[in-house]
Amino acid sequence: MHDGSTRWNRRRFLRAGVRAGVILAVPQVVPAAVLGKDGGVAPSERIVLGAIGIGNRGSYVLGCFLQEPDVQFVAIADVKAARRQAVKKMADTKYGNGDCAMYRDLRELLARADIDAVLIATGPNWHGSAAILTANAGKDVYCEKPCTRSIVQSLQLAETFRRTGRVFQAGTQRRSLPNFVYAIELARRGKLGKLHTMHAHPAGLETSSSGWLPPEPEPAKDEVDWDLYLGPAAWRPFNRRLLDGFNFEKGGGMVGGGCLEWGSHCIDLCQWANDADDTAPVEYERQGKELHARYANGVKLVVRNDGWLPLGSCPVRFEGETGWVETADNGDLVASRPELLAGKGAKISGYPADFHVRNFLDCVKTRGQPRASADVACYSHITCHAANIALFLNRKVRFDPKKHEFIGDEEANRLRSEAIRDPWAA
Repeated sequence: MHDGSTRWNRRRFLRAGVRAGVILAVPQVVPAAVLGKDGGVAPSERIVLGAIGIGNRGSYVLGCFLQEPDVQFVAIADVKAARRQAVKKMADTKYGNGDCAMYRDLRELLARADIDAVLIATGPNWHGSAAILTANAGKDVYCEKPCTRSIVQSLQLAETFRRTGRVFQAGTQRRSLPNFVYAIELARRGKLGKLHTMHAHPAGLETSSSGWLPPEPEPAKDEVDWDLYLGPAAWRPFNRRLLDGFNFEKGGGMVGGGCLEWGSHCIDLCQWANDADDTAPVEYERQGKELHARYANGVKLVVRNDGWLPLGSCPVRFEGETGWVETADNGDLVASRPELLAGKGAKISGYPADFHVRNFLDCVKTRGQPRASADVACYSHITCHAANIALFLNRKVRFDPKKHEFIGDEEANRLRSEAIRDPWAA
């Protein structure tokens, strides 16, 4: 008997029967979807997902997650009310209910024990700090790029995910796209001869320090929580123009894109092509309109805006002693010899994230390392930050990728980290 005030379900009913020493031979009718039949995924196999800071890019990536049958999206945390409501509508429309929870403060979302993984797509100011907080809360992370603000934070990110055993995937989705993978394999397998030069597109080589815009009246906290929006960044007065886009510093106090914008995609691909996912170049120097870097194995990295084949955005080029290959976002590959492209697969244009999202979800289940793990992201971002420091100082710098410091250069070493506002320091 029960008085209606207690909710009974099948699991509780069976537990009660066992405690009473009674086994009831009653046929149990279980919906096929619960067992994972008829195309459904059993609840025990679903990955419960939350998200932090979802705007334009984040909405696209969230859409890639929502199309996966083993994902159940349950909560959004965002400092902007309009974005919270937009994501809730997106999720509730997908599931035909009103269950998506909304939070202003990411810490409330991270306190939920039922959430397995979190999509982080805030502005770059928040990426690294939010990822570290999420891992420390025991959850896996898919984080949009650029993932860190400094060399030191890159190292902290990698250490946190090693220590916690959580899965991390940087949103450098080109690591999962066939044309880029094919070009990289040509370089790594010696099909181009000994690799000597790699080219990456940065979408800009200028860096500058951030400043303040004229103060404006702050909106109500529930509309936009300005203090929480600033998060780890130095305080500054509210100005509505700061609410959208890539905000505040992106490394060493620099707000200009430099090598960190497209660089965190393109330089990342060059790292992989050079089998350098666990290291970084040892020298960096601006040469005219280009940034040149050199690895300890002698391979040169050239970061440049101009001189690319018309293959779309995010181009990379790999050159060896016997051949070269170039590719970009339209999915085409061009090589020095036709036979180098004999094994390429079907063309996929654009830069879809669904392959990369699926790789992350599979690793959440297997506890394997995804293609853009925290260790991979660490050194790709260190390379970008070190290049930015050379650009900012406008001189050659030498870097020790084992000690993670610049050699004989106190000024450059001061730019390896930046102040993080309390209480957001790692």
